[in-house]
Amino acid sequence: MRFVRVLRPDGPAYGIVRDDVGEQTMVQLIDGVPFGDWSETEQVAPLDSVRLLAPVIPTKILCIGKNYADHATEMGGEVPSEPLVFLKPPTAVIGPDDPIVLPALSQDVQHEAELAVVIGGLARKVPIDQAGLHIAGYTGANDVTARDLQRRDNQWTRAKGFDTFCPLGPWLDTDVDPTQGVRVQGRVNGDPRQDGSTADLTFGVAELVSFCSQFMTLLPGDVLLTGTPAGVGPLVHGDRVEVDIDGLGVLANPVQADTD
Repeated sequence: MRFVRVLRPDGPAYGIVRDDVGEQTMVQLIDGVPFGDWSETEQVAPLDSVRLLAPVIPTKILCIGKNYADHATEMGGEVPSEPLVFLKPPTAVIGPDDPIVLPALSQDVQHEAELAVVIGGLARKVPIDQAGLHIAGYTGANDVTARDLQRRDNQWTRAKGFDTFCPLGPWLDTDVDPTQGVRVQGRVNGDPRQDGSTADLTFGVAELVSFCSQFMTLLPGDVLLTGTPAGVGPLVHGDRVEVDIDGLGVLANPVQADTD
């Protein structure tokens, strides 16, 4: 099942993507949220006629660094012995087609295509074999990074935390299975930059959810970025960057310079 969060005249609402209603792909609105009780409504609209928002606005975004060996190598380091966790603020979240804004403070902003896990139920000190019970589904993510600030600060909060630095979307999919080797691609202006597979994750999804829940309570709607494969690179004004994950569709965002 694919859940989308859409903009309505009276505010954001959730819907289900339906391929079985007529000839067009449709969105059927629901009452409620995917992380709790919900029911279908009679309101239906073509998918291409609605404005998609980020599928969730989490209380926190946990991210895993250097979780692909090839990316660790390109960054001049080794894969850590345990998951390397950092945070992005919720204010970094944007949705499909929202612009990534290049801050004046950085001269080297880069893309990082990633599979994101969306937490479905409160998770605290969860065993690995029960991690799946706490996952609502998956979405695409772009861990946008000011690489020069990351190197200068010798820690990652500022470099990863700018507004617009966490595109999510296009939807929340409950049927993706990352243990089956889901392909993760990143493109800029149609040119391939990144091409990896979740089969190459050093620490798998269940292990990551369990690990993070040992020191931080995860809440419904929280997001966990699982790491990026090799091929990260710069973004400049006028670019269009895409995160393409098998079964999850394409998350696309334009890139623009900060005009403030």
